[in-house]
Amino acid sequence: MLSRSLTFPSLADFWQLGKPRVVALIVFCAAVGCLMAVPPLADWPRLLMALIGIGLVAMGAAAANCLFEQDRDAVMRRTAARPLVRGSVGSIEAALYATVLTLGGLGLLLLFANPLATGLTLATFFGYAVVYTRWLKPATPQNIVIGGAAGAMPPVLGWAAVSGTIPAEAAVLFLIIYTWTPPHFWALALYRRDDYARAGLPMLPVTHGQAFTRLSILLYALMLAAVALLPFVIRLSGWFYLAAALWLNGGFVQRAWRLYRDGDLASDEQARGLFRFSIAYLTWLFAALLADRLLQWVLTLV
Repeated sequence: MLSRSLTFPSLADFWQLGKPRVVALIVFCAAVGCLMAVPPLADWPRLLMALIGIGLVAMGAAAANCLFEQDRDAVMRRTAARPLVRGSVGSIEAALYATVLTLGGLGLLLLFANPLATGLTLATFFGYAVVYTRWLKPATPQNIVIGGAAGAMPPVLGWAAVSGTIPAEAAVLFLIIYTWTPPHFWALALYRRDDYARAGLPMLPVTHGQAFTRLSILLYALMLAAVALLPFVIRLSGWFYLAAALWLNGGFVQRAWRLYRDGDLASDEQARGLFRFSIAYLTWLFAALLADRLLQWVLTLV
């Protein structure tokens, strides 16, 4: 329910409301999608404006997520310091902030990209802020598996923004993030299971136990290790990416195996370590995709 009185939030409060660290990774993956679709430095002003548009919509979706989840956030230690919970930002301001950012981002995409990218970005906003946050998250322990489709869209949005198409190559980038999402969030849910239980959210460790969650993480880590090789298989990337993917996959699977092997003796710190590594994994995997593409481009000029 929207608060009736207006507060006077700071710029730092608004910045935090938009989850900038999460959005930075989103924009980075979208940028890789852009640069995989077109030659480096091709029409970079349009590319830059499209990425700003995607980033603004992502921040709008994050603010909407905080608005819809403020009651749950208040009982979770991980989220108790968010601006809406602290009261430094009111519900009315948060709603206006989310609306302005989202409409502004969509406007930039419509002006500098194309209707396809704009429509897909709007659908992604709805998928995350409404379908996942409002419907799936409180309803099923498979929330992150189903709702992960919205989180996997950034490289597709970037590709569509500069090319106006969604080829199979873009779908492979989507599939990588989609497969990465469940083990990433389940690792978080393992060491934050008490938080999710207090909030009444049916995350996998709460509904199916820690042993089942650890097994699920391992199985998804193995699937991710295979899916991450697809760019090389379809010749979207070359040997540099393959080497980086094999190294990163090894680190992910090794950590997931140790978490599963140790069973009830596994510590929360192990789960936290896997969660943190998963963020680095996705960042470096997409950086390797970009580096491989730039290397191939340089070699064509030699």
